[in-house]
Amino acid sequence: MSRGFVKEGDQEEIPMVLPRAFLPKGTPNYVTPEGLKLLQEEMEVLKKQWSDAGINYVTKNYIDAKMRLLSERVNNAVLVDPAKANPDVVSFGMYVRYNDKVIRIVGVDEADASKGLVSFISPIAKALIGRRKGDKFEIKVPRGIELVEIQEVASFICDELRSMSHEQNNENNERKAIKKEVVKTNIQTSETPHKEVGSKLSDSQSLNFSDPEKTKSSESMVQSSKFISEINPTEFLPLVNEQGNIVGRALYCEIHNGNKVLHPAIHLLIYNNKKEIVAKYWWHVAFGETAEKTLKRKLKEMESHVETYGRMSQTIKPKFKKQYIREDKNEKELVSVFTAITSEEEVLPSPEGKDYDKIFEKSVLCH
Repeated sequence: MSRGFVKEGDQEEIPMVLPRAFLPKGTPNYVTPEGLKLLQEEMEVLKKQWSDAGINYVTKNYIDAKMRLLSERVNNAVLVDPAKANPDVVSFGMYVRYNDKVIRIVGVDEADASKGLVSFISPIAKALIGRRKGDKFEIKVPRGIELVEIQEVASFICDELRSMSHEQNNENNERKAIKKEVVKTNIQTSETPHKEVGSKLSDSQSLNFSDPEKTKSSESMVQSSKFISEINPTEFLPLVNEQGNIVGRALYCEIHNGNKVLHPAIHLLIYNNKKEIVAKYWWHVAFGETAEKTLKRKLKEMESHVETYGRMSQTIKPKFKKQYIREDKNEKELVSVFTAITSEEEVLPSPEGKDYDKIFEKSVLCH
């Protein structure tokens, strides 16, 4: 718990400040765009409360303590945009329907199980992340073992799922009384206390899936004229041994923090008819896929997102060349190198520069 600074001479006891939602030490504070906005709005409310407190130093110190805790969350927030994630894989910010339940995986400050908003550190979220539509698996629950079947994965909700989530919330409300936590304080103010904007979403925000048209607009905004390798901090990736056999799985963020656990990746080098490299692409192999399957899927995704290069999966015929281990200060990858020959106008340009080229140093020697 945190206590506000007590001004010298103040004799009145300052209330204890309740901690924020639990976030394990060392775990990044992932937030959705809506969650970040919620934290920022909460800060604005606290600032106004502080200003309205006037010369009441007890109240101001109490609010100061709350603002320090909130500032830490805002400053450490890691924004994850689900619109940039693989739409077929459960990851942070995605909406999931499983066993006829609808949830969204969100940050710890956004979580509210009664509204279908589940923290990414919760057991069910950890069990779902990295899975795909149609996957069936067992998880441990308080009453024993539950068989889970994933029925839908989406970055926004359709009318059918929205209707299901509303019915689900109504059933929850009928089944149990709503419990409200009341923080008792000795703070006395001359004005009616402000409604606090805390770590819970309002009813109007409950399972507020993006409008499909807005989602399309958002997707078009992140589309680039150049290739960008995916970064999804809360996606599960496979762990392999040096022979390429899967030995486990871990979150993207755990793999890229210097642990040097071996995981599979793909390098695709595109050559023109003059045997000059015109593009270099780099992907991680998805959990549950082979390098070939991930490569094929990624080429399809590129053509669906960038109309100019809409024939890539038909015109580019990758060939496997070799496999080697690439290691830097942050990660260790088992790289499968593929090459293809095509005309320059049919490829999506890749970034250039010393750092990017260094990633492909050993790959370019294979041709």
